Amino acid sequence: MVKNCDIVMEAVRAADHDRYLSALYAPADKRDALLALYAFNAEIGSVRDRIHEPLPGEVRLQWWRDVIAADGDAGTGHPTADALRATIAAHHLPKAAFENMLEARIFDLYDDPMPSRTNLEGYCGETAATLIQLAAMVLDPVAAPGFAELAGRAGCAQAITGLLLLLPLHRRRGQCFVPADILAAAGTTPEEFVKEEGGAAAERAVAAMIALAREHLNAFEKGAAALPVSLRPAFLPLALTRGYLDRTETGRSPLSATATLSILRRHWLLLRHAMRGWRPL
Repeated sequence: MVKNCDIVMEAVRAADHDRYLSALYAPADKRDALLALYAFNAEIGSVRDRIHEPLPGEVRLQWWRDVIAADGDAGTGHPTADALRATIAAHHLPKAAFENMLEARIFDLYDDPMPSRTNLEGYCGETAATLIQLAAMVLDPVAAPGFAELAGRAGCAQAITGLLLLLPLHRRRGQCFVPADILAAAGTTPEEFVKEEGGAAAERAVAAMIALAREHLNAFEKGAAALPVSLRPAFLPLALTRGYLDRTETGRSPLSATATLSILRRHWLLLRHAMRGWRPL
């Protein structure tokens, strides 16, 4: 009989391979909890892929709210939901953090442009950064609060890099996660950007997004040397972020192509940072 934990692990392996690999470096007794968090994140991050209309998408996000808010031990029949509820209970995770994640994900369902850099950083904070902080609380609840600000920087770097990797998909959908103020400074608009009419201005906007991701990544790496070993797995996906940014900047334009790292390269970067953290070479 296939166990829930095996189903959840396979779901993360298929939907978010980088976080799946990073979870393998966590202590065995924490791994299922991390995978439950990552499976939940993959579920709510892919609602638009599976439910193409906004209102049914909001209904699905509301279902997750109800699952998280419910008390008691009754199962839902949904492996990720049941694993998540068990993880929240076992590690005393704040339900408000999950509510904020779900609220932020409503933006994904619509084609409204991202208004500003501040709004983008807030979105990253409520999604990727919150996920890192929750993973840290699972790993070491005593040490985790001291690294909340670092989680914010890490989440912004990781999420903005992820949005750059998804640019071709988002433009095909008519979505624009590049903030309107960055686009205006580059000389274009959200409407032109998604219609692929921005030309050189669109490339300047992408360069500004790469610079913003690097700004947050540099700030994270500056403070990451202080991370205790116990929290390292929560931040481990950041081991790949610089590699993705380098490929994005030096390869084909991210407006039309998605940067990739070989599986061997990803394994090497994760292993190196799992063993030595972010200490200078």
